[in-house]
Amino acid sequence: MAAITAALVKELREKTDAPMMECKKALTEADGDIVKAEELLRVKLGSKASKAATRVTAEGLVGVHIAEAGNAGALVEVNSETDFVAKNDDFIAFTHDIAKLIAEAKPTDVAALSALPFRDGTVESVRTALIGKIGENISVRRFQVIDTANKLASYIHGGRIGVLVEFSGDEALGKDIAMHVAATKPKALNASGVAAEEIERERSVAAQKAAESGKPAEIVAKMVEGTIQKFLKEVTLLSQPFVKDDKQSVEQVLKSKGSDVQQFVLYVVGEGIEKKEDDFAAEVAAQAAAARG
Repeated sequence: MAAITAALVKELREKTDAPMMECKKALTEADGDIVKAEELLRVKLGSKASKAATRVTAEGLVGVHIAEAGNAGALVEVNSETDFVAKNDDFIAFTHDIAKLIAEAKPTDVAALSALPFRDGTVESVRTALIGKIGENISVRRFQVIDTANKLASYIHGGRIGVLVEFSGDEALGKDIAMHVAATKPKALNASGVAAEEIERERSVAAQKAAESGKPAEIVAKMVEGTIQKFLKEVTLLSQPFVKDDKQSVEQVLKSKGSDVQQFVLYVVGEGIEKKEDDFAAEVAAQAAAARG
């Protein structure tokens, strides 16, 4: 039997918002497997246990730049330790300038970006100097470049959510689609872009919940398939109700305007990063104990 530590229970609670004791029970039943425990909680508690995607834990900014020609653009996430630094003018300028450099130079990865000439040195030397000036760690976490013969539209919400969309057709609609993506955070353009393992996870949860209904196997199978189709409709851009007209899907709106979306990039600052939380009381106690020792 795997040890169910307080840290493991805390991690599962933060991912699911489930009660502490329910998290401990689920982890015990899953023999310490946090992914399996989350699945068990979703079966038992439903949507209350699926809030991880909306939780942002690290600080920083998303920067975007589209070249004047309009067919090359970049989205970048630059992280800081605190929200205070994310509002610093030097940090903001660094993020914007890095986005412009990425769109123009099109580096292959963060290591290649770090070595590029930038201002009076390289990206890495400027980043290091900024750390020294601000007094807080700063890192370029990720970026993506879109280089295309089509059009590009972007949208930044509060500096923390950034979207870059490749599209063809109506210019105003392209901007609206970027805003839609920021608001609804789809996982993929269409069903083919959703990871197979994610679909299987949803299928497993749906099958367990449907089995509890006591209905015949063929009815259970239909219930499961219906749940999967509903899930895919909710998380894929083209199937989602358009935010400006929820009586039509995004795909229907695009067709009505003779437009199309080829791809999109969505960054949410800190998504997937666990933010360190200092325990002030524990720190004071530790210092007191050290002083006594």
